[in-house]
Amino acid sequence: MNELVEVQYALDTFYFLICGALVLWMAAGFSMLEAGLVRAKNTTEILTKNMALFAIACTMYMLIGYHIVYLGDGGSILPDFGFLIGAEHGVDDVLSSGGDTYYAARSDFFFQVVFVATAMSIVSGAVAERMKLWSFLLFAVFMTGLIYPIQAYWSWGGGFLSEAGFSDYAGSGIVHLCGAAAALAGVLVLGPRRGKYGKNGAINAIPGANMPLATLGTFILWLGWLGFNGGSELKLSDIDSANAVAQVFANTNAAASGGVIAALILARLWFRKADLTMGLNGALAGLVAITAGPSAPSILAATLIGAVGGLLVVVAIVALDELRIDDPVGAISVHGVVGIWGLLAVPLTDDAAGFGAQLLGMATIFIWTFAASLAVWLGIKAVMGVRVSAEEEYEGVDVAECGLEAYPEFTGGKR
Repeated sequence: MNELVEVQYALDTFYFLICGALVLWMAAGFSMLEAGLVRAKNTTEILTKNMALFAIACTMYMLIGYHIVYLGDGGSILPDFGFLIGAEHGVDDVLSSGGDTYYAARSDFFFQVVFVATAMSIVSGAVAERMKLWSFLLFAVFMTGLIYPIQAYWSWGGGFLSEAGFSDYAGSGIVHLCGAAAALAGVLVLGPRRGKYGKNGAINAIPGANMPLATLGTFILWLGWLGFNGGSELKLSDIDSANAVAQVFANTNAAASGGVIAALILARLWFRKADLTMGLNGALAGLVAITAGPSAPSILAATLIGAVGGLLVVVAIVALDELRIDDPVGAISVHGVVGIWGLLAVPLTDDAAGFGAQLLGMATIFIWTFAASLAVWLGIKAVMGVRVSAEEEYEGVDVAECGLEAYPEFTGGKR
């Protein structure tokens, strides 16, 4: 019996680590997607942001974030604040747990830390092309160390949202809506890119520099999302769990497919063109939509949930432009608007979830994250500023913030 327990422990630990590695690979997806959707003169800076924010997220979550979410004995609202990630499980701990301890503590930390990095990555694209690099990185410290962990504790750490019956399997709200709310606060403080909006309601398109790169990024995110949702089953080593993981993988893929198809059809009907960027965002919208509840729906229902997400993201991107909220990559629409839909879709296929608890969770995550992020953004603005100068924005933030260009042969720089 002990040998069986040890094999199950090893298998579930390995499953956690592989799924965490897939989610880590999403950092490359966000980097490529954003690099493709910004102008060439801002590519190096966006890549630097994505590399640095991931490192900051891993460090801050190790120092305080993981303890806030999982290791304390806080109340319904206020978590315990502490440091580091606790001790590893010993053999006796595992064998005497009655099956409650079935994976390594370090594998859980590794899997959870890449989620907070994902939430921070959402902010990166929304504030692209006009924000100071070090102001963004300072915000990342607060976001990954405090803002995200506190609201994650309310749900995944046993806080009041968990007690109320709020259901968010892999984070349509806890990760994606949280990231979008922080991004919205930043965009409102920052303002739109120069030239994006003209007089008399004019909206000027600012095309990205590299559509192949953006498409590659989307496929990387699609792949990584299988670990994002599949790993959230938290167990693989018995028949029911293995079947559930397979269902989650299949539903996640189906929802992305539904999002692509729906977004492209709507774009064709609305704009008379099959807009690639809408198709890319449709795939991501489908993935966000299914993330709150990928285990309960049938594969057909998952496709339809993703399709609704694909429709919503096209409408939301246009609507935010009409409101003059400048989001170069559509992050607020994909992760915020569709994140809300994902939460509300859960009770449609899961009888254990209720709309009241989902609305409470949605409102709590948005209000907390937006208000806390707005306070931090305004504080950073007062201390060191958040926006580059008009000249630096015109020339591109690559040279101003990083001292080199991504494509020097094409922009007139030297090799």
